[in-house]
Amino acid sequence: MKIEGTHELHASPERVFETLIDPVVLQRCIPGCERLEKTGENAYSTTLRAGVGSIKGLFAGNVRLEDMEPPLRFRMVVDGKGQPGFLKGAGDLVLEARDGLTAVSYNGEVQVGGTIASVGQRMLQGAVKMMATQFFTAIEAEAKTEAHEPPPAHGFFRTALRWLSGLLRRKFRRTTQTTE
Repeated sequence: MKIEGTHELHASPERVFETLIDPVVLQRCIPGCERLEKTGENAYSTTLRAGVGSIKGLFAGNVRLEDMEPPLRFRMVVDGKGQPGFLKGAGDLVLEARDGLTAVSYNGEVQVGGTIASVGQRMLQGAVKMMATQFFTAIEAEAKTEAHEPPPAHGFFRTALRWLSGLLRRKFRRTTQTTE
């Protein structure tokens, strides 16, 4: 299954890159992440609670970051398995400064098997897009904080409000650009 998308974050590429490779921040931002521990240089083990539709479960897996070019790009390789099935994949994340924002583009391939694959590709892609939106909304909140500030609170409702706020900002920015 191919996954791809772009999210615009209100923070510098350097700060966004820092948050994307910080395991403490990632554990707070990845939806359903219960554990993320460093096992080596740019390698982590994780426990994640996730599901699609009525098929839910606990996954244990590994994440490796490769081909790192701070603050421009890196490649992420993941594998995991749990009672509902398995996943294995890799993808590239590219950061680009645009008009005071950072555009984060991701593109990759994921293989999914087991019971979770039975829900179908469309439903899986919808779940992936929703989780990506929650993740990047939380990453943006983290990247906006300074190193000495406490981390922002996360959760479904806070993330949903941040997403809605970003959507309205983008809509009004487009509206004002077209009327000028």
